[in-house]
Amino acid sequence: MYKIIGADGKEYGPISVEVLRQWIAEGRANGETRVLPEGATDWKKIADLPELKPVVATIPPLAGAPATISLPARPRNNSYAVAGLTLGILALTLGLCCCYGFPFSIPGIICSTLALNQFKQDPIQQGRGLAIAGLVLSILSIVVGIGLVIFAVSFSGPDLWRRIHRL
Repeated sequence: MYKIIGADGKEYGPISVEVLRQWIAEGRANGETRVLPEGATDWKKIADLPELKPVVATIPPLAGAPATISLPARPRNNSYAVAGLTLGILALTLGLCCCYGFPFSIPGIICSTLALNQFKQDPIQQGRGLAIAGLVLSILSIVVGIGLVIFAVSFSGPDLWRRIHRL
């Protein structure tokens, strides 16, 4: 097992010798790439390791190739989109038990709208579907909340009307 210094200067691994050989074959690592074998304390070049020297020797060095590998960055979901979806779910579930969901649905609409505006500016971001789902759930909770208010008033309305006329 080995640890590798990536092009970004971060440490990656542990990885097996098979994975390291594959990275060398793909050009993601070369003889100048720094590795730390398991149990060792000093970083070495791949070309200095006897078990990998034959693999590196068969690959011609690329002119101007970096001495380290680069791993692709993992894209992250937009934070406002995640918050909008979470608030939309809370508005439809817990929120309808108290205050007809409004404490969660209004912030859910705001967060989802902010996320959708950010997607217009930077379409590479991930989480557009989360923002849309959060917006739909938040709006749906408002519609259901208004429906519950109308339902409650319709049943207490005639009784309330009689009380007003008795005064």
